[in-house]
Amino acid sequence: FEAIDRPNAMIKVPGTPEGMPAIYSLVSRGINVNVTLLFALSAYRRAAEAYIEGLQDYLRSRGERVARVASVASFFVSRVDTAVDRLLDGAAGKGHDAGAEAARLKGKAAVANAKLAYAEFQRIFGTGRFAALSRAGARVQRPLWASTSTKNPAYSPTLYVDPLVGPHTVNTMPPQTLDAFLERGPVEETITRGADGARAHMKALESVGIDMDAVADRLLQEGLKAFTDSYLSVVERVRHKCEALRRAAGTGRSA
Repeated sequence: FEAIDRPNAMIKVPGTPEGMPAIYSLVSRGINVNVTLLFALSAYRRAAEAYIEGLQDYLRSRGERVARVASVASFFVSRVDTAVDRLLDGAAGKGHDAGAEAARLKGKAAVANAKLAYAEFQRIFGTGRFAALSRAGARVQRPLWASTSTKNPAYSPTLYVDPLVGPHTVNTMPPQTLDAFLERGPVEETITRGADGARAHMKALESVGIDMDAVADRLLQEGLKAFTDSYLSVVERVRHKCEALRRAAGTGRSA
């Protein structure tokens, strides 16, 4: 991080139980952190607490320099609907009433989950515990909405953008989603609208047998595997390139 020497660089740490001490340790040393692969509200709360505890330690040791530390909490949005919709399709085959309820609930879990996460953000960073840090210049850990392109062509291309606009949020939109959003006109705050509806939606999912904790855990494991596979693939390519360069150096040819 010191070698990169860029104020906007962030170190990715997955929001797993094992990742929480790493978040705390990095932040306490003044290293910016992107807490990634967040799906569950419980994991988000732990990530926010780890950030605050790290800031408190950094403030004690570095004082006024606390303002230089930044962090985001990255919630993966569309993957939630992809997983929940699949389960709802299964529930739809259990009778007419179940099918009607499943159809009503599809395509809404991801936004509901994000809205509840933002409500937690407001609660955690609006408390007295963070107030002292804020007075010292500390930044809030910003909610970041990742994976915001729609995977279901029947859904609006801005389904995961329009309802999630609000202070301190970040949305990592792919270009086609950004273009669709810009075509829609003026931007207005929407993130705090419908919080009660979001809670009711989660209860409705539970009533049809959808376990959101199990969904979040499965998505986390899938995300960890994808990240690990990608990392190992890069390492393998670098290894092959290094071997090719060594062979070329031995023969005097270019690799």
